[in-house]
Amino acid sequence: MTATPPGADGEARKAELAANLARVEERIARACDTAGRAREDVTLVVVTKTYPASDVRLLAELGVGDVAENRDQEAAPKAAACADTALRWHFVGQLQTNKARSVAGYAERVHSVDRMRLVTALSNAATRAEREIGCAVQVAFDAEAGSVGERGGVAPDGVTDLAGAIGAAQGLRLDGVMTVAPLAGPLAGRPQEAFEQLREISTGLRTAHPAATMVSAGMSSDLEEAVRAGATHVRVGSAVLGRRPPLR
Repeated sequence: MTATPPGADGEARKAELAANLARVEERIARACDTAGRAREDVTLVVVTKTYPASDVRLLAELGVGDVAENRDQEAAPKAAACADTALRWHFVGQLQTNKARSVAGYAERVHSVDRMRLVTALSNAATRAEREIGCAVQVAFDAEAGSVGERGGVAPDGVTDLAGAIGAAQGLRLDGVMTVAPLAGPLAGRPQEAFEQLREISTGLRTAHPAATMVSAGMSSDLEEAVRAGATHVRVGSAVLGRRPPLR
């Protein structure tokens, strides 16, 4: 599927998004049924990167409650343009510490916390803004022990310490864990196994942090595998908004 070109009639775009949302909802519901899970146990987070605020507003009109961005310079103006909606904003990309203050102004959750310096920056920003921000530790199954993966994320052996730091940080709330299906390493091309390992990490984490129940995993191409493996949040972009134009 492709997105209706910019400038196309708003009602046509709304109908297109509604049809795409219905297909994604059907996929999630079917995956939940297969896994023996309730549909309400899985939150759809629509990733709106590269698409305009007008599309975000249409999603809100269609009943979407959660949207996400992966670049602050795109997210901040969109969040401001949609401030009159009830949307919950998630940040899901690699986050530079110097953008923490901006992100703390609109994001309710940051899924991509992967280093101590970022915990400190987000804590300072959240405290200054007098807000509480939910955080997930991003786990990279293609990262070497103690390191951060190329697309962000801490190696599995670093999750416990990072989660503890988030849990102790003022202004932050440890919500759980997140991953992106790895492109390298022993789990490359095996998203179901990666997501199952994330679930095991989540189970272990809840021993010390029982409220950290969020498991953010799965995108347009692998949401079924994520739901079967226990994901509580799936991050879907192109299946809802259409194929993105290639970067120039």
